[in-house]
Amino acid sequence: MRLGIPVESRDGETRVAATPETVKKLVAAKHEVLVESGAGIKSSITDEAYVAAGAVIAAAADVYGAEALLKVRAPSADERARLKSGTVVVGILNPFDADNLAAMAAAGLTAFALEAAPRTTRAQSMDVLSSQANIAGYKAVLMAANTYQRFMPMLMTAAGTVKAARMLIMGAGVAGLQAIATAKRLGAVIEASDVRPAVKEQIESLGAKFLDVPFITDEEKEIAQGVGGYARPMPADWMRRQAELVHERAKQADIIITTALIPGRKAPVLISEETVKAMKPGSVILDMAVDQGGNCPLSEPGKTVIRHGVHIIGEGNLAALVAADASALYSRNVLDFLKLIVDAEGKLVINREDDIVAATLLCSGGEVLRK
Repeated sequence: MRLGIPVESRDGETRVAATPETVKKLVAAKHEVLVESGAGIKSSITDEAYVAAGAVIAAAADVYGAEALLKVRAPSADERARLKSGTVVVGILNPFDADNLAAMAAAGLTAFALEAAPRTTRAQSMDVLSSQANIAGYKAVLMAANTYQRFMPMLMTAAGTVKAARMLIMGAGVAGLQAIATAKRLGAVIEASDVRPAVKEQIESLGAKFLDVPFITDEEKEIAQGVGGYARPMPADWMRRQAELVHERAKQADIIITTALIPGRKAPVLISEETVKAMKPGSVILDMAVDQGGNCPLSEPGKTVIRHGVHIIGEGNLAALVAADASALYSRNVLDFLKLIVDAEGKLVINREDDIVAATLLCSGGEVLRK
């Protein structure tokens, strides 16, 4: 197949869907790889490195004319206009964006959303959510530490002792767990909260204290199990009890990192304005869910603001701030996924009986397949 690797057009997107490492493997598998000039620059990859790996540096028109387009983010309206009907698009396509989904179907695209892959052992090597969230959790702690105006670890100096920073991490998925591990390395004292009781052991194994909100009803226990590694919306009474506990712990925290997301829905509010008002001056909140409405109503996408004396960082695309490694991991996810839809002769074969293929296929032949 002829595979196209374009420059990502979305503002702030620095990643690229293929690296010299994966290009070399694609070329070895008899694919022709066309890379738009400059596609890897923001990920510290030169055109020359792609050429050395066997790719062809091509104009945008040729890249978008390939049989399959490998992307990071969903194609924009301008990008869709460049694609011919029948083109295969693989990327992080946001299957919950109904308008974009309908537009891709209307353009005749065969679109695969990698983030829709099931959270199974077989799909682990293609799990873009985990590979990118792992990076995001790491970067979140570094950004918060950079904004925080004190040391993270406890220090004993000739001028006196400096207390360790107290950190509260909301949500213990992949990003939250990596945030705990990174904060621990930097010497912070960490507390973590999650609606899923199953993550308590993981939280504590990384050196954080689990904030436990007891379940009163069987319904609360059932909902708290989550689906596919994600939390589900909890009942109002449980959310009230959690908010009370979080409010008390937030008053003691120096840094709060929120990571809570619910697929296809607005992010839950975990840190209210009243809680922000109660926090210590100079403390920091990093809201990783800001692009989905935010875990704090005061956060603003792409901005760091100060509200009630608290620094609030609204950064939803943290992985793009570690572009080189984020691209390296993402491109390996893409490479492994392509093995499911391309046969040994390099021809496209879509087996809808395959659970990963079926879960990720959004549209084909002008038809929306994901409802």
